[in-house]
Amino acid sequence: MGSSGKGRTVLEVGADGVALITIINPPVNSLSFDVLYSLKDNFEEALRRNDVKAIVLTGAKGKFSGGFDITAFGGLQGRQKDESKPGFMSVEVITDIFEGTSKPSVAAIDGLALGGGLEVAMVCNARISTPNAQLGLPELQLGLIPGFGGTQRLPRLVGITKALEMMLTSKPVKGQEACDLGLVDAIVSPDQLVSTARQWALDILECRRPWVVTLHKTDKLEPLGEAREMLKFARAQVRKQAPNLKHPLVCIDVVEEGIASGGRSGLWKEAEAFQALLHSDTSKSLIHIFFAQRGTSKVPGVTDRGLVPRRVTKAGIGRVRANLQSRVKKGKMTQEKFEKTVSLLKGVLDYESFKDVDIVIEAVIEKVSLKQQIFADLEKYCPQHCILASNTSTIDLNLIGEKTKSHDRIIGAHFFSPAHVMPLLEIVRTNRTSPQVVVDLLEVGKKIKKTPVVVGNCTGFAVNRMFFPYTQAGLLLVERGADVYQIDRVITKFGMPMGPFRLADLVGFGVAIATGAQFIENFPERTYTSMIIPLMQEDGRAGESTRKGFYTYGDKRKASPDPELKKYIEKSRSISGVSIDSKLLKLSEKDIVEMIFFPVVNEACRVLAEGIAVKAADLDIAAVMGMGFPPYRGGILFWADLLGSKYIYSRLEEWSNIYGEFFKPCAYLAERAAKGASLSAPSKQANSRL
Repeated sequence: MGSSGKGRTVLEVGADGVALITIINPPVNSLSFDVLYSLKDNFEEALRRNDVKAIVLTGAKGKFSGGFDITAFGGLQGRQKDESKPGFMSVEVITDIFEGTSKPSVAAIDGLALGGGLEVAMVCNARISTPNAQLGLPELQLGLIPGFGGTQRLPRLVGITKALEMMLTSKPVKGQEACDLGLVDAIVSPDQLVSTARQWALDILECRRPWVVTLHKTDKLEPLGEAREMLKFARAQVRKQAPNLKHPLVCIDVVEEGIASGGRSGLWKEAEAFQALLHSDTSKSLIHIFFAQRGTSKVPGVTDRGLVPRRVTKAGIGRVRANLQSRVKKGKMTQEKFEKTVSLLKGVLDYESFKDVDIVIEAVIEKVSLKQQIFADLEKYCPQHCILASNTSTIDLNLIGEKTKSHDRIIGAHFFSPAHVMPLLEIVRTNRTSPQVVVDLLEVGKKIKKTPVVVGNCTGFAVNRMFFPYTQAGLLLVERGADVYQIDRVITKFGMPMGPFRLADLVGFGVAIATGAQFIENFPERTYTSMIIPLMQEDGRAGESTRKGFYTYGDKRKASPDPELKKYIEKSRSISGVSIDSKLLKLSEKDIVEMIFFPVVNEACRVLAEGIAVKAADLDIAAVMGMGFPPYRGGILFWADLLGSKYIYSRLEEWSNIYGEFFKPCAYLAERAAKGASLSAPSKQANSRL
């Protein structure tokens, strides 16, 4: 991600008559507009000069190019119309000037050639790479398609099937595999790279090697009829795997255009499609998530003080060992990998061996008195500098540390289950946690490859608090006549890994009731209490673990609807004294999504307004990585802003008049809606409690 104004390319002509053009834009030599225009100038100069016979293109410091500078997309999205027409860079510069040259060019690839970087390399007449370089077109991860000819040139070099696979999965290939595929022409060691490329370029000039124009190459393309069958199959797979996404289908259409009507026609279609996708909600959402994920580790007043993370070499963890051991039993992990993982986490149960640990993470059951006792013991046995962390999911940390004098080093480290799948780590600071300890834990998060989000201390922190209305909204609807299974189907179709009821079964009713109690106690005016879950639990139905909850679970743990569920709903309805509402019997998909998620948005607004979260983007990441909210919708508040604060406010207001306080819009939401302002925009005076 080069910042604007820094990027450039340099031209050096050697005694051999080869012009070496080097891309310089640290850290990954991304192609900002500065770089592209400089590349154009240097290419044109090399073509003009009589002392230049051939051209080699490379990147500085062992990296070819990480691709188009993503920070520039925001600027492009902001302007309704790009000043130049779509395709100017792709067709008139990259194709007509770089590819249509009178002098041969060779790309010398080391490190990485991704996205626009690989597209520029494919325009050269040959590619030489190091064995471990990464080559790929990951644009679809951002809701886009390749925009510099990748959809046309990759199939011509590696064939349709492999090209589609590389683009649709966004997975790069290593140099050696790229060579086997025909994407590169030779593999050499880094120290031989440029000299080999120079010689190769001269060999092309002297007809010792073929002069290949990628866009005109057809030997790897199947005949049109066969190609169309392959593309049809690819479309069917995409529709099955990503029913909510349009851009993979657009990518396939653009590939087809080039096969049916020729490469140049394909380039123009690619340029138009790229421009349209750039303004789509999906691409805006995915680009937002891309930057938001990188921004979670920036915390004002903590990470901007120049504090250096201390080395954490020895950790103490209670429950982890048993947890991993169960994975070995299920055959998900080898014994050897288990030993290796455990050796990293010095799990210890007797306090004697705590005398030299740097961090302890407590992971016992959610019982206040037990946690208080443990923290008092830890304070006694651990060294002064040791970070005392708790994996609690709901209990106030000040309460946990009440019996200690070590409040400055007490912090929450909340992992999400299943911990090996969910990439989020909630770092919970109280108003007494020292910034140094927060910085240390951010570094630990990075080391174990989790995305950390720093939040303040309150019931449920960010994720569980934002999402407590998720299941409660479902229960409110079901007691009034909506169908459990329809709600779960619609919410899954929206893009969640599972709906609220399937999730309650997975978590287990014991946990659901215990955490629910925390919210009822702390937010009594806006929690919806229903007896459905307690009634089932009395009957020995506690969710997936007992094979019966909202669903029944067969041998393969496959969830099936249970006709028995009706009686619990009816009993609960009579206890609550609510009656069936005919409107809720025939809810549209849109209504279901809004009635389940708008209360979540409302709670997210409170979390933001109270200063529990540093910024809206952190809550978007928390929703995506802690709850599986679809990243292509941009996270909970980004999604809400696409619908508009006014609309969300009016819907919640309407429902709260009919169904009560549970839906009542909070002050922050009301205030933003009145101004027609976005929910994510920072307020003029952020009233942080920290």
